[in-house]
Amino acid sequence: MGVYLPVGIALGVVLLGVATVYGTARLVAAAPTAAQVMAFQSGFMPQEHALSRFHARWYPLTLLFLAFDVEMLFMYPWAVVAGQIGAESIIEMFVFLGVLMAGVVWAWREGTLRWV
Repeated sequence: MGVYLPVGIALGVVLLGVATVYGTARLVAAAPTAAQVMAFQSGFMPQEHALSRFHARWYPLTLLFLAFDVEMLFMYPWAVVAGQIGAESIIEMFVFLGVLMAGVVWAWREGTLRWV
């Protein structure tokens, strides 16, 4: 019992602090106006719901962006050690870029890069 007493006291103090902050926030909270809860769009009324669905044609483009974003995460550390490792790292990077280019060719062929 003696070991758990300080833990219980600390837990009680934390719970009392959280309850005090929550109670104070509830007491002084003001109801938001309609202008405060409206989505910000340069003063215009929103044309659609903020959680509207995107068209399916944007998903392949997003995956293409993510692939090149991850490529940059791979290239920065590679650039640091490429001189130390030698030709093997250069070949490895060109294989990696070849796979990415195959993805770009596939996306181009599928029409992902058309903005119509």
